[in-house]
Amino acid sequence: MVSTRNPLNIGAAARAMANFGFARLRVVNPYDVAFREARSAVGAAPLLQAATEFATVAEAVADCTLVVGTTSIGHRELQHPIRRLEYGSKLIHRRLADAPVALLFGSEKFGLSNEDLSHCHWLMRIPTTDPGLSMNLGQAVALCLYELARDPAAVESRPESIRAASAGENEQITLKLLEALRLSGYINPVIADSTEAKVRRLVRRLDIRARDVPVLLGMLRQILWKLR
Repeated sequence: MVSTRNPLNIGAAARAMANFGFARLRVVNPYDVAFREARSAVGAAPLLQAATEFATVAEAVADCTLVVGTTSIGHRELQHPIRRLEYGSKLIHRRLADAPVALLFGSEKFGLSNEDLSHCHWLMRIPTTDPGLSMNLGQAVALCLYELARDPAAVESRPESIRAASAGENEQITLKLLEALRLSGYINPVIADSTEAKVRRLVRRLDIRARDVPVLLGMLRQILWKLR
């Protein structure tokens, strides 16, 4: 984090790092030297205490084989390739397997300077509805780290399937419901057959889960007991 003005943002970044499994926070020329006591670093105090301070970006990234700057597009003419977060995170993830990678965040007011950007191999941006808008620094850090930590396989995995009610179970519910409707006077004897068919179709469209069948039958039995 370069020239960060608000120590609370450094604390929020440390908290995001702890949440997503990142441990090496480097701070370049922070405005507030008391950032290590930031109240926003909930659960990440050790990480914040271990943060390393540097006077220049060059020193902070000296051991990294890939340096990626973060930026909104804004009105500045950028001299670097710029990639969206989704794609850029994949490239960073691949390089992390072999060597350290630096992800640079600039100050809240000005972002990364041209001098800071000169140390970057390429830039990464978070897609927002308006490319000219920038995000809160702490939120931007959290989004980037989440994307880096996210397991791509989790997107493709399906939730555990829950068994649907069988035809027999649906019919039990239908019969109890029809009995309750008759006792309550809802069903008109003249069009009883048509109404029963509609109710039967309705129950099927509800796509009832097997685990809910006992609850529904219990409710209907209680209603029938009261109606009788």
